[in-house]
Amino acid sequence: MREALLYQKNSDLSVHCGLCRHRCIIVPGAAGRCRVRKNIDGTLFSLVYGHVVAEHVDPIEKKPLFHFLPGSLTYSIATAGCNFRCLNCQNYSIAQLDLMNVRQTPGELLEPEVIVKRAVASGCKSISFTYTEPTVFFEYAIDIARLAFQAGLKNVLVSNGYMSPEALEMIAPYVHAANIDLKGYSEEFYHRVTGAHLAEVLECLCDYQKRGIWIEITTLIIPGENDDHEQLKGIARFIADSLGVDVPWHLSRFFPQHKMTDYSATSPAKLAEAVAIADKEGLRYTYEGNIQGGREDTNCPSCENTVVKRQGFRVISSGPLTGRCSFCQAEIAGVWV
Repeated sequence: MREALLYQKNSDLSVHCGLCRHRCIIVPGAAGRCRVRKNIDGTLFSLVYGHVVAEHVDPIEKKPLFHFLPGSLTYSIATAGCNFRCLNCQNYSIAQLDLMNVRQTPGELLEPEVIVKRAVASGCKSISFTYTEPTVFFEYAIDIARLAFQAGLKNVLVSNGYMSPEALEMIAPYVHAANIDLKGYSEEFYHRVTGAHLAEVLECLCDYQKRGIWIEITTLIIPGENDDHEQLKGIARFIADSLGVDVPWHLSRFFPQHKMTDYSATSPAKLAEAVAIADKEGLRYTYEGNIQGGREDTNCPSCENTVVKRQGFRVISSGPLTGRCSFCQAEIAGVWV
């Protein structure tokens, strides 16, 4: 265990956690919504510091990040826990684990220095905090991120976009990119399917960009839930108006899982419809995920030639990755070196 950051002690021994936008008030012996931060006699502790439940070398495109060091490798890690309760969570066995009801915290105990050394030895250009929700293992993530920064590595957050402004301000100097889920554009959908609030996520997305962090957005399109024209148009317009047309939008195909096994998979036609909405709203970089043969290449918004050609999570051809189109020299948004 490690004493938590960003919390306040109250006179009745309860604590007020300020790590995420839920801002839980936690009484002695209880945990927050994430179930991995526990109040022990008036002191808040992280139960997952250093306990790695997933550790892989991935292509950066798997995060997905298509405009951040394309073609590079990233060292991906996670601990247990999440502050959302998504009904469609594909990693629910580790993300929604209740540590209050297990004998010991799962995962291999690894010090931050070990993670950074392994990342360097693996030829990775970055470390990604992913698979579960990095906000809930914040203390571990920021210790690793500081060391990674010193070692010349970049840091990536793959997140649900619910980190508090105070937490983001603390970790932002060491974070270079983030892929944030914008799961829908309806408060009713957000609260029912995730347990969170749409407005908080929208505000958090703006906070990331204000701090100069490169962001890309992912929306998993769930039939009958967030696939109506108004929600898709709402997301596209929010990106264009509040974040800018150069922010990539990844439209991902849903497959039945967790508590949504009675749903149908997203049709290719629905993905195509979402892409058309994005194009109409002026977004320059829109991609389809979880579907073979979908839109996955990066094309120049000026001359429309292919700048980066992909197959799945692999870059299979490209010109020099300079951030400019090799055909017309127009600037391609992103982080290239």
